[in-house]
Amino acid sequence: MKGKSLYWKFPLLVLLVLGTFYIARQRHAETGSGTETPYLHNEGFIFGTVYNITYQSNSDLHEQVVRALESVDAEFSMFNEKSTVAAINRGENPVRSEMFKEVYDLAQTVNGDTEGAFDITVAPLVNAWGFGFKNDSLPTQEQVDSLLKIRSQLDFSAIAKGYGCDIAARVMKENGVKNFMVEIGGEVVTSGVNPKGEKWHIGVSTPKEGNVPSDASLQAVVTVDNSAMATSGNYRNFYYKGGRKYAHTIDPRTGYPVQHELLSATVFAPTCAVADAYATSFMVMGLDKAKALLDRHKELKAYLIYTNKEGSLCVWQSPGLSIEEP
Repeated sequence: MKGKSLYWKFPLLVLLVLGTFYIARQRHAETGSGTETPYLHNEGFIFGTVYNITYQSNSDLHEQVVRALESVDAEFSMFNEKSTVAAINRGENPVRSEMFKEVYDLAQTVNGDTEGAFDITVAPLVNAWGFGFKNDSLPTQEQVDSLLKIRSQLDFSAIAKGYGCDIAARVMKENGVKNFMVEIGGEVVTSGVNPKGEKWHIGVSTPKEGNVPSDASLQAVVTVDNSAMATSGNYRNFYYKGGRKYAHTIDPRTGYPVQHELLSATVFAPTCAVADAYATSFMVMGLDKAKALLDRHKELKAYLIYTNKEGSLCVWQSPGLSIEEP
């Protein structure tokens, strides 16, 4: 699972995606698609990260989007003491909304499909390894074994941000908006065309240890056509202790940080919640198992960056992806 305990606290978990790298040009109500309806741009801060939404509309929908995103936060934030998840983690039994049930059921489906690689009860292990809530010492084998047996906290960080993108996109569609791009911390949903009348293009950054979105070089530019995209990776959130590197992705089946060649996984899916969940799962599963799962799911595509035995950076991508050089 994603090692940062929750996206609300760690904005850099967005990770690899430069998220709609052309947003600066889109802020000026350009109308390149050949109609008189302007493109509007809204931005703000939610879930511990920033969001950018560009859409073609005569009406500013920002207030509706904010309300929708806040409703997601009210369900799934571990750091909002009034949230449903926070109440459950305190041992309470709050009423589960339809939204909560929808995301919970999806998480359970992905967990079963990935043989336990996507487990929303991983939070205690994430915290034990020093990601999420601060922990100054490494857990012992006995502590890991104990946590594997008694996990009770829920952590939706690896799916709720993607779901937030879906909810914002739903606001667009309910208001008749056909051309839009929603980006929250690197997770993306697109529809129609951008202000230039072209399909939406998203940058994926090169996984270079320690870089951040503002200084990362682009590995590729991907066309996201009426689809959703989410990325997970290890190269920005890690630490060294005792000469050993500990990456933030925790394998919920072993209780230990993963150790394999996959550096980042970008997944394309019909919804961003699905893309988000599988991107995290792939980082737990590794390259070969991720490719095997993609063979079973033709509705999913992926762009996977990994290192070979010689330590060189390599890429594997699903057939049919539209990839350009940056």
